[in-house]
This record gives sequence, structure tokens and C-alpha cells, in this order.
Amino acid sequence: MSAMNTKKLRIAAIAGDGIGLEVLPEGVKVVQAVAAKHGLDLEFEYFEWASCDYYLEHGKMMPDDWFDQLKGFDSIFFGAVGWPDKVPDHISLWGSLLKFRREFDQYANIRPVRLFPGVPCPLANRKPGDIDFIVVRENTEGEYSSLGGIMFENTENEFVLQESVFTRRGVDRILRFAFEMASKRERKHVTSATKSNGMAISMPYWDKRTEAMASQYPDISWDKQHIDILCARFVLQPERFDVVVASNLFGDILSDLGPACAGTIGIAPSANLNPERNFPSLFEPVHGSAPDIFGKNIANPIAMIWSGALMLEFLGQGNERFTTAHDDIITAIEQVIANGDITPDLGGTLSTQQVGAAIVERVSAAR
Repeated sequence: MSAMNTKKLRIAAIAGDGIGLEVLPEGVKVVQAVAAKHGLDLEFEYFEWASCDYYLEHGKMMPDDWFDQLKGFDSIFFGAVGWPDKVPDHISLWGSLLKFRREFDQYANIRPVRLFPGVPCPLANRKPGDIDFIVVRENTEGEYSSLGGIMFENTENEFVLQESVFTRRGVDRILRFAFEMASKRERKHVTSATKSNGMAISMPYWDKRTEAMASQYPDISWDKQHIDILCARFVLQPERFDVVVASNLFGDILSDLGPACAGTIGIAPSANLNPERNFPSLFEPVHGSAPDIFGKNIANPIAMIWSGALMLEFLGQGNERFTTAHDDIITAIEQVIANGDITPDLGGTLSTQQVGAAIVERVSAAR
């Protein structure tokens, strides 16, 4: 499923729940506009499952043959999942998004953190350019496992056991991915999130593998920081970070904290990558389904659109047309934010569709 070996790139579009139904169409419009401009041959196919409404009708989040239906696509463009008033979150998430990540071996979760001009920063004395780093999260093992259980339930002896799983293969490949990413960036620095002073087995092992991986990259500087002080430094010293690599749980926390430090989670994108391209990778906004604002047409579509830019960059594998398409989208996002063409969460008055249209217009006009 290589962009360079396949004339037409097939993208599975899944809106999911809540505002996913509103932001996905805007993401598709922008991707289609930039694809037309640069001669990229893309084909979108839409799927209505992986949603809580599908669960209420069928008793499951996806059809039994979901894997076979999606495995031939080059990527998945995903809106959001979850509607707790309809389906408990652990059912909706484990029945859809986590299945994609694990069964398609999307082990590298990438979340850029960047302060854009026009976005008020909650951190004092920060300006665009001061915050620009990437969180690399291990996405398929670690603390998020289904190993464990409850014993002596409803008695005074009741206890719960939840196990973490760290494999050498899993840890090494996410560390290698982070160091490879750092090697392509100007600052060439990796920060590893740990907690080896409290988690006496898994985190010392993580640290050991980090040190071993770092020895293979002598041109990359690196450090390790305990997760508690690392969170504090995201707030106090965000400029010190370049590539931050973390386990599943720690990465989940950091990849929400980072965009919040840059002003809003509403514009934050993410990529769930299978770097070897044996299976489709998935691109989605960091924000959730936000049922409380669904139907008001005020959801910010920028995270979905930025995720589309990440998708094109990954599909292109370095091809100049795809890279330029990615850059055009980022430039258009910067321009609409700076111009105040934004939704209410950023202090604007535009609707979801109006912001999408503004970005399409700028992408189409860019030279």
C-alpha cells in the first residue's frame, strides 16, 4: 500500500459520533481541494459504523468483517468516537478505535504541538515559535491492556488487578521511531518520559531500552524525565522540547497537555501510524465527540483538517507534491486563525462549515 506504487490512493472515511459527523466533511473537502490542485489521485469511501448509533442497532460497534473491509485501504480518516449517554466509553472505544490501533498495528501515535499566530497562549510570555514539538506515543501495549480482573467481588476482600505489558519489540520500535524522527528535525533531541523511581519494573526496563537505542544514534541528544516533572516543564519550559517519546499512558496524558499549553485541544491533530505500511494508518483529531455541542455547527474543524495534512504527508513518503499539499494546508490554517476566521472556541463567530470553506478557499488560491 505504497503511495508511490498505487496510482489511486483509497481512503476510508469514518465520521463516528457527535461532532465527528460535522468535522469529517470539512476535512474531506480540504483534502480534496488540495489534491485537485496538486494532481493527487485520491478516492474516499464512507462507512457509517464505528459509532454508538450502530451499536444501539446491532449490539456491536462494527460488523464482524470490519478488518477485511478496511485492510485494503491506504489510510483511515476518522472523526471521533463516543457518546456516553448512549454507550459506555469503554465499550465504544475498545470496540472501535482501539481495535483499529491494535489489529492494524498502528503502534506509533504522533501528535504535533505548535503555537499558531492568533491563538492565545495560556502560558505567560510565549509567542509563536516558542512551542513546537512532537509527542510520540506507544499505541498498542504498555499500560492499556485488558489483562487483569476482579476477585472476591462485593466482599471486603475484593481486589482489582490491572497489568501492563512492555515487550522488547514494542518498546524498541517506538523508541527507534522517535530517534528517527528527531534525526530529521533541526534540534535533533529526544526526551523520554519515565517514572522509574515509582514503577519498579516496567519503567527501569523502558529506561534501559532507551539508553540502548540512544547508543545507535550518536548525533541525537537525549534525556529522560519523570512524568510528573515532565508535565510541569511542559507548562514552565515548553521551549526545551523537540521529540518526546512515551509509553501508552504517559503519551496519552502528554499529548493532551501539550496542545492545551499551546492554547487549545480543539485544533490538535493526531496520526496512528503503521510505519511499515502493512496496514492502513489512521488520522483523527485529538478532541473527542463533544456530544454537548453536536448539532450547533460550532465545532472547530481545524484538528480534522490538520489531521488530513498529516495523512497526505505520510501517504506521500517524501514525494514533493504530497509534501507541498501538506504545507499548503498548514499555511491556510495559519492564515485563517491569524485573520480571525475561527469558531467560537477560539473567540470567533464562524460556523464549522464556514471555517472549512475559508481554508478550502485559501488552499485553492495558494501558489
